[in-house]
Amino acid sequence: MFRFINNRHKGEQVRVFASWSGGKECALATYKAILQGHQVSYLLNFISEDGERSRSHGILAKVLDLQAKAIGIPMVQVKTSWENYEENFKKVVTELKEKGISSGVFGDIDLEEHREWLERVCGELGIKPILPLWGIGSEELLADFWSLGFKAIVVATKLDQSLLGRNLDKASLNEIKKFGCHPCGESGEYHTFVFDGPIFKTPLKVIPGKKEKRDNVWFLEISVR
Repeated sequence: MFRFINNRHKGEQVRVFASWSGGKECALATYKAILQGHQVSYLLNFISEDGERSRSHGILAKVLDLQAKAIGIPMVQVKTSWENYEENFKKVVTELKEKGISSGVFGDIDLEEHREWLERVCGELGIKPILPLWGIGSEELLADFWSLGFKAIVVATKLDQSLLGRNLDKASLNEIKKFGCHPCGESGEYHTFVFDGPIFKTPLKVIPGKKEKRDNVWFLEISVR
């Protein structure tokens, strides 16, 4: 069920995993966790049952593989449905705990319901949830993201398909804010793919592909090199 994609040499001490979607919050949270002295040893990503795409952002699994390689942290990809998400989360985190993992890094900002879920599930597993971004104002967070040198492209949105393929910058943020939604898209208004930043060993070139609407969400298929 679980795909362990190894991009590091064996024998390194495993301590912390980062919940990974490929987007801005998980990338920034991972970087901040590293700055706090945590060793991020795995990126944990959940994909569709057919193994094709990430559950949350619709990004091709093979593109996320290449993103992990550009960062240089091994990725664990787990096939799951939304109905079985908690069950499969517990299974894979239990496996990671057996490999020496003691904590998980999450990019949550202000959704209390999801924080409560994380604290409950991680508590049941004996894993400490680390939330480096919690309570940071959304615009402050984005300013930090940009000032650190991170770069991201919009790959999914419930707002308007014209946002797809645009770099997430001040101009596109102003467009997003016109819809009256959370600037970081915390309720799924939009999702991003990060292709450069301080955690990357090598930046990626993003090649936009077709746009497609599924379940009232616009998705942009991308490839990278």
